[in-house]
Amino acid sequence: MPKKLLLSIAAVLAAFSLAACGADGEDAASEGTDQSQQGEQAMPEPDVENIPDVVAEVNGREISGEAFAESYEAQFQQLSMQAQMTGQEPNQDELKSQALDMMINSELLTMEAEDQGLSSSEEDVDELLATMAEENGLESSDALMEEFESQGLSQERVREDLHKEVLIQQVVEDLDVKEPTDDELQEMYDQQVEQLEAMNEQLEEDQAQETPSFEEMEPQLTEQATMQKENEAISGLLDELREQAEIETHI
Repeated sequence: MPKKLLLSIAAVLAAFSLAACGADGEDAASEGTDQSQQGEQAMPEPDVENIPDVVAEVNGREISGEAFAESYEAQFQQLSMQAQMTGQEPNQDELKSQALDMMINSELLTMEAEDQGLSSSEEDVDELLATMAEENGLESSDALMEEFESQGLSQERVREDLHKEVLIQQVVEDLDVKEPTDDELQEMYDQQVEQLEAMNEQLEEDQAQETPSFEEMEPQLTEQATMQKENEAISGLLDELREQAEIETHI
């Protein structure tokens, strides 16, 4: 499963909400808090008024407005910060559309897993929580759950999303993903070397970075290429599922 492919709301939260979780001690946390407070003053509040009771129906299965609002609020800070990096005010209509698409994708893949007879147990969710906590440098699953709750997500909602994530991972693992070829890895290497050399041209000589050999970068290149192929395979599957599905949206 490509770790950076964000399909469920729980996965989204795991990816972005933990960056300041005590990694550098109290002083760094305090400094990060001051900076985030300054940023928050300039950022709008998420608009979750007038959200309908049902925001979408996927093959007859409803996505509730309550679940959407909870997820959208949790994502809003990161999504709006991304928009601000472009120098533009965040377009909440576009952000809502992206958030809803993510929930629809998650629902479609969950249904695909159910159609394949796959299942997700409480033990599977506990194991995934423990893995996520470790990957984010947290001491325990309880600490991770506290982070989710600080983002406005209830334990019930988090576990519901993680059950879907377990199912989605099983679907992804069964996809036919080809191994990257030597030519593809060489092309990626050449592109990255070209980018590095272009960057070095803008730096002083003593600041320029040494160009690593292909052999040094091969493990990283293989991981990147594999992840790209996995993401392409999932996108292809989602395109097929969307073509076959009955989807109605209300926002």
